[in-house]
Amino acid sequence: MRVSVARSARVYCAGLALYLFVIRPALLRWGASEDEVRRDCPGDRAVRDPHTVSTRAVTIRAQPDQIWPWLAQMGAGRGGLYSYDWLDHLFGYTDSPSSNDILPQFQDLAVGDVIPLGRGPSWPVIVADRNEALVVEPVSGAVSWAWILEVVDASTTRLISRVRLGLDHKWLLLAFAPAVDLPWFLMERKMLDGIKRRAERLAQSPNS
Repeated sequence: MRVSVARSARVYCAGLALYLFVIRPALLRWGASEDEVRRDCPGDRAVRDPHTVSTRAVTIRAQPDQIWPWLAQMGAGRGGLYSYDWLDHLFGYTDSPSSNDILPQFQDLAVGDVIPLGRGPSWPVIVADRNEALVVEPVSGAVSWAWILEVVDASTTRLISRVRLGLDHKWLLLAFAPAVDLPWFLMERKMLDGIKRRAERLAQSPNS
């Protein structure tokens, strides 16, 4: 039994090392360029000593003012999270499908507002630069999430998502990183794709 446990522990440690040094770095920078990964972003100072930083990005065939409304209306009882609705419902984050329409009543987002979630910490807004950057701080000094809109040309924008984590129990989180990272990656990638699809549909609309 002891030999079996020791062998299992060695196999897990070897797999974890492979994940942390080979697989995880690719997940944490999915879609992002080297410059986007390395640059300073709005909200970075909210978490000054992070143990984990992710920078993910998508190219959207739309202008910033066709993307910003979807960011501004995120949240439970608002526009949703544009990820997997069934998972958002399962985790208790939202209780209705993500909106496919711009909701005018939620467009005046400002610093000091709080984006509500059904379960877990809501998202206090610390940066709300319309058509440029939205930053929330779910855990003060320990978790920040920024969405940055960067113009590429007259019809194309990069949407960059930056998450910084400086939570306690760093080593415990790293030990179980595969179980935490994969759902996080899949849901964030789906969110970015959901915003992309909605914004591009808006850009192609005759009334846009």
